[in-house]
Amino acid sequence: MTGDQRSGARIVLLSPDADPAEVTEAAGSARRRSGGAVMVEDPFGTVDAAGLGLTPRQLPVMTRAGGAVAAPSAVTVTQVRRADQLVLAERIVVAGFPLDNFQPYHLGEAFPAGLLDYPGVTLFLASRDGTPAGACLTIVDGVVGGVYWVTTLSEHRSRGIGRALMHEVLGHLSGMPVTLTAARAGKPLYDSLGFQTLADATWWL
Repeated sequence: MTGDQRSGARIVLLSPDADPAEVTEAAGSARRRSGGAVMVEDPFGTVDAAGLGLTPRQLPVMTRAGGAVAAPSAVTVTQVRRADQLVLAERIVVAGFPLDNFQPYHLGEAFPAGLLDYPGVTLFLASRDGTPAGACLTIVDGVVGGVYWVTTLSEHRSRGIGRALMHEVLGHLSGMPVTLTAARAGKPLYDSLGFQTLADATWWL
């Protein structure tokens, strides 16, 4: 396949028995026609194209059985208002964040029952296909909102749980500045949501 100078040319080997001399000839011809770079795609790994001035790079060839692609899992985020929801949120944060100093888990130790009635505190619980998957907590202090313990359980990660939580949180805290201390793994999400880095905090542990 030959394109212009910018796209170059690609030679795809269709047999493991390709003649190296034919590959060399085809590459030279393709290079002259396109005037750009030439790539030789050898799915069998049987040809040495180093003599063409090319460098090998190994990429996986993958396959998938036929069938429909599953629709993305639905994520539902709700505010925690009941004691049973509070327990779920606590278990998720202790196990998923994780909060090492609250392990092994003891009911109500990290999130006591009184937290539901504490002024300015709101907890959020995310479920994926009806299964509790993530949680976080916000605190409003005057005119500033703080976000804490944005957590997704390991078996539900990379499914949009953290983003769904943050969209709900930012809607809840709309109209005020919001602050958080990000874990390194969570920073790309917060960057994408418009958070900016003010400073690096030092945690003495």
